[in-house]
Amino acid sequence: MKERLRRALAAYQPGLVEDEPGAWPAAVLFVLYEHEGRVHTLFQKRTDKVDTHKGQISLPGGGRDPEDADLVATALRETHEEIGVDPTHIEILGAIDQIKTISNFVVTPYIGWLSHYPYTWTFSDDEVAYLLEVPLDHLRDPANFVPDRRQVNGREIIVPSYQWRDDLIWGATGRMVSNFLDIWTAAGL
Repeated sequence: MKERLRRALAAYQPGLVEDEPGAWPAAVLFVLYEHEGRVHTLFQKRTDKVDTHKGQISLPGGGRDPEDADLVATALRETHEEIGVDPTHIEILGAIDQIKTISNFVVTPYIGWLSHYPYTWTFSDDEVAYLLEVPLDHLRDPANFVPDRRQVNGREIIVPSYQWRDDLIWGATGRMVSNFLDIWTAAGL
């Protein structure tokens, strides 16, 4: 499964956001792993202590620091800082479409495979309230898709959102999930 996903991501041409003055480059990581015969990914509930996206569900990640060699390094560093995943325990398989957030980040989402599970997660108390370990087949189930209707430039659009227990995965994270699930499905996974 991991190799089929790697091939699908290698063949995929991620969409890029045009350079915008003042936009901050950022990266997030889909941490994938197998558990009980199902592939899962992680999300985190952000605390109310963080500067942006308070209380929202997100992927681990954040803004690029000057010392980061590239955006992969950003995704791995932030994932380590936020949930304690050792960067040597993640194998990066590829990237999906960049997105621009309303908070002026240009986010590059990476797909990574965790070397082993179970894993001892170590949260940043300032950034992470709790983790959501969500099976991909749950996200793919149409019963868990929540159409988030928004008015943009005078027209209604549907932004993908996903229900997991009492939490809603929405906004930029929901858009990234939708993009990833399209690739996952196209690969026949």
